[in-house]
Amino acid sequence: MLTVLFAASLLTTSSLAGPISDAGRSLSGLVDSPALFPRGNGCSASGNLPTSCGNTTAVENLCCFEHPGGLLLQTQFWDTEPANGPADSWTIHGLWPDKCDGTYDSFCDPSRDYKDISQVLSSNDASDTLNFMKEYWLDRDGDHDKFWKHEWSKHGTCMSTIKPTCLSDTEHGADAAAYFDTTVKLFKDLPTHKWLADAGILPTDNQTFTYDALAEALKKGKGVSPRIDCKDQTLKEVVWYFNVKGSAMAGEFIPIDAPEGKKGSCPKDNIKYTPKSTKAKGKNPKKGKKN
Repeated sequence: MLTVLFAASLLTTSSLAGPISDAGRSLSGLVDSPALFPRGNGCSASGNLPTSCGNTTAVENLCCFEHPGGLLLQTQFWDTEPANGPADSWTIHGLWPDKCDGTYDSFCDPSRDYKDISQVLSSNDASDTLNFMKEYWLDRDGDHDKFWKHEWSKHGTCMSTIKPTCLSDTEHGADAAAYFDTTVKLFKDLPTHKWLADAGILPTDNQTFTYDALAEALKKGKGVSPRIDCKDQTLKEVVWYFNVKGSAMAGEFIPIDAPEGKKGSCPKDNIKYTPKSTKAKGKNPKKGKKN
C-alpha cells in the first residue's frame, strides 16, 4: 500500500493552510519517502540533489530528478456558474510538468490510464486524499472521476519521479495515488482565496479590481508572482510555478515567478471577482475543453 504520513502541522480539509516560507516547502515530512523509493537511491537526501531546470549536466536517476517536465504548475480554478467547491476557497485544476522552455509532453503512458481513480486511491490507503478531492478537486460538469482520470493521464503520467519504477510499492495505481497526494498537499499550501482576502480582495458583484492589486496580494502571500487568468474580464484561474529539488513526492518545491510571457490573460483594470453562484453544482450548460 502507498504509505502516507499526515504531519501534525498539516491542516484538515475544513481549513486550508496559511502562508509558508518563501524558500519553498519540502514534502518529505508528509510522505514516507524511504518506503516509496527502492533500494536507498538517495532521493530523501534532497540537499545534494540538483534542482529541476537548474542542472548543467545530465542526471541519470530520474526518480530523483524531475525531467523533462521540471517546471511544475499547480493550477487553480475559481468557478462561479455553477459554483464549484467552498465559497471561500479556490479549487484544484491539476499539477502539470512543463518542460523548462514552457512546452510540455502529454498522455505519456497509455498503459497507466487507470479507469477508476477513486478505487485507485482507496486501495492505496489514500482515502483522506480522496475525501479532500471530493470537496476541492471538482469537475465543472459533475464527472469528477473522469476529470481526475484526465489530469492523471495527460499530466501525471509525464512526471519522471513518480513512475512505477521509482516506487517500492507495487500496488496497482500507487503512482497515481502519489500524484494526487502530492498535488493535494501542494494545494493546501497555496490558499489563494485567503491571500486575496488578506488584501481586502473578496468576491463581490459591486466592485472591480486592477491586475496590479491582485498580483501584489498574491505575491505578498507567497513571495512570488503567479499567472493570473481571466475570461471576459472575470477572474477564473491562477497558476503557481515551481521547480523541485529531488523527487516531486518527497523533495522541496521551490516557488518561482511566472515566466516572462506567462503572466496571464487579465486586463489591467476592471477585473471582476464574482461570488460563487447558488446554481446546482456540477451542471454547467457550457462545456469546455479540459486541460
